[in-house]
Parts: sequence; C-alpha cells; structure tokens
Amino acid sequence: MTKASAAEQLNRNCLCRTVDRSRLETALVDDRADADLHADILSERPHLFSSTAVFVTQAQVDRMREVIAAVEQVVKCPPYRDTVMQWAPETASHYSAARGVFMGFDFHMGEQGPQLIEINTNAGGGFLNAALLRAQQACCGATDPVPRHGQALDAAFVAMFEAEWGLQREHGDPLVRIAIVDEAPSEQYLYPEFELAKRLFKRHGIDAVIADPSELVLDQGRLSYQSLPVDLVYNRLTDFALVEPQHAVLRAAWLSDAALFTPHPRAHALYADKRNLTVLSDSITLASWGIDPSCIDTLQAGVPLTVPVGGSNAEDLWQRRKSLFFKPAAGYGSKAAYRGDKLTRRVWDEIRRGDYVAQARVAPSERTLQVDGQSTALKLDIRAYAYAGALQLLAARLYQGQTTNFRTPGGGFAAVFVAG
Repeated sequence: MTKASAAEQLNRNCLCRTVDRSRLETALVDDRADADLHADILSERPHLFSSTAVFVTQAQVDRMREVIAAVEQVVKCPPYRDTVMQWAPETASHYSAARGVFMGFDFHMGEQGPQLIEINTNAGGGFLNAALLRAQQACCGATDPVPRHGQALDAAFVAMFEAEWGLQREHGDPLVRIAIVDEAPSEQYLYPEFELAKRLFKRHGIDAVIADPSELVLDQGRLSYQSLPVDLVYNRLTDFALVEPQHAVLRAAWLSDAALFTPHPRAHALYADKRNLTVLSDSITLASWGIDPSCIDTLQAGVPLTVPVGGSNAEDLWQRRKSLFFKPAAGYGSKAAYRGDKLTRRVWDEIRRGDYVAQARVAPSERTLQVDGQSTALKLDIRAYAYAGALQLLAARLYQGQTTNFRTPGGGFAAVFVAG
C-alpha cells in the first residue's frame, strides 16, 4: 500500500474518535476564564468540532507548502501587483508593511494532488484549531497531526502579531493593546475564538479587547476603545475594503496609520480577491512576466484554471457549466457561490451581471465517520494557515451540501494527521 492510498483508506475506513473531550475542555478553559465557555460551544455550536481526524500524506503536505510558496513568489512580482490592483478598491492602495495574520489557503484533495480553490486573508478558526489539536489522540497507525507540536502554536501566534507590529512600528515601542474587531462580535459563529485570542494575548502581557466597529473612536490621530489607546486592530470584518458607512472610523484609522491593521485591505487585494486566481492559473501570463518555470509548473498543477465571467465567454461558460464552480470576486464563506450543475437560468443571469469568476470544479474528497450509529461520508477541504509564506497549521472542515457550513452532524473542524 502506498502512502497516498494509506491516507485514502484511513479516510474511508477509520471510524475512530480522535478527540479527547476532557482534554478539549481543558484547552478551551483556563483558570481565569469563564468556565462555561466549553459548555456554550457544545450547546450553541454543536457542529463546530468534529470528533474525528482527517488523514493526508507527507507528499500532500509538501505540495501544499510548495503551492503557498509559489503564490508568495508571484505576489512579490511587480507586474502581478500592477495587474490585480487594477480591480482593487481605492483603500487597498494605502501601503502597509504588515503581511497579514492567519492567511488561509483552502485546498481540495484532488486526484492530481492538492488543489488551491481560494485564498482568504482573515481565515477564521486558527485559535480554535490550536485548542482542538491539543485534544487529539493518535489512531490507526497515523503518526502526527500538523503541526507536530501543537503546544508551540500559542507562542507562534503571539510572535506573529508581534512580528506584524515590528514591521510597521520600527521605532521599537511595545505592543500594548490589540482590538479584535468584528460586527456584533458576540453574535458571530466563531466568537469563542475571539475569547481564546483575548486570553492568549493577555497571558503574554498584551492587553486585548473585543469590539464592534461602532465602539472605536479616532481622535487626534489615535484610535481608542473606551478611552484606551489601540495599537493594533486584529481585523475580522468581511468588509475587506473598509468601505461600508459604519466603518468610516476604521477606514480613516487605516488610511492615517492611526493603528496597525492586520489583515488589511491591501493584503486582501493582493491575495484574496477571486479574480487573482485568473492570474495565478494563467501560465502564459506568468511566463511573460519572467516567473520561474518551476513556480509556474507548481501553480499550473495546484491551482484550478479560473477565468472571469464576461460577455465574450458567457455562452461558452454556460455550455460548460457542469464542470465549473462560480464565485463572486469579493466573496467569502461560500456566499453566493454556485456549482455549475446546480445553476438555474435566473441565477445565471445574476452571475453574468456581477463580478464573478468561473473555476474548474475540483470535487472534494470524503471522510467516512459514524454519525448516530450510521456510517456517513462527509466532504472535506483542508485549510492551510500560513504567515509570510510559512505553513503554521493544517485544519480540515467536514460538511455535507454544496459548501462548508458548520451545520452538519459529525462535521466541523477536524485535526489533520499524516498517514504513514
């Protein structure tokens, strides 16, 4: 049995529960925290965590690293930046040295190897998956989760934020306070990880607050929360360009460098706009820019062909729709994204009028597990969390339906193990 088939066999046949619930509770709750957090997650978000793990091969992990490195190489290329900034919002033209924390590279495990289906600049779940990793038990001969030493993740996450601060604030002032910002944060599905982040920062001597944008004030060039100066905004908003009226204070703070933002509008424009995939999968254009041939080969093998939807190709795309997946350029969380074989003419007309891309559809692989005593096959994707091009953490998402949803019994985040 090859290593590749070993992972496939385990995903089909291993019915082990790898999560130790008592260890998960310990990972989510500390002595100074609300002891009800674990219970709240289980009762209000019962499908946030799966009880099992997903298996990959070392070759697949290595390939994901190679694709991430290739993307980073292209993003540094001036012609690429000039191209993608043509469709970027005005706020993205403001420069920041910050790279962007928790970059998320989402992969389907296709027959030809891992396929990068999209990039996200404010990928959720990093803190939650770090806790989940500490609750894992090995099974069925699988070796280690990725990364192998989950206990080191907390320190790596804090170091990442401190590195962002150091890149932008070269005069050496300490990072005193972080604002974790989202719309109505306590109502967000991933709110528990805001609490985990807040506690982690405080354990490392950095004050942290969780805030709605309306709670932030810009006065005399300084951003503050309840009269407390804010040094860094950990930006979890899905208004990636900060253009919505209710975010005027944040937009002004971003444009005036009143606080460090990470991730920020420029990072989203360079990495996460879905139109960028049309460039990353265009080997002819990449070659014309002088991109290294080995980098192009990696992207051609690892990024499904993606094209913009326009008047000139609309009829051809409609005819080939069953093999395509359609995504809005500035979309997130699979909102308004459609499998071509499920399209109606009404929805197609909306797609033609909007800013959409068509991506060659890569069917997700599956993980079989026991749900209510029944053997059930769930779809999966792999999210690779990275910072500055370096892989930090792999996490799987298990689901049923068209897209990831955290509503599937037995589904949710799952640890990723290397089969061997």
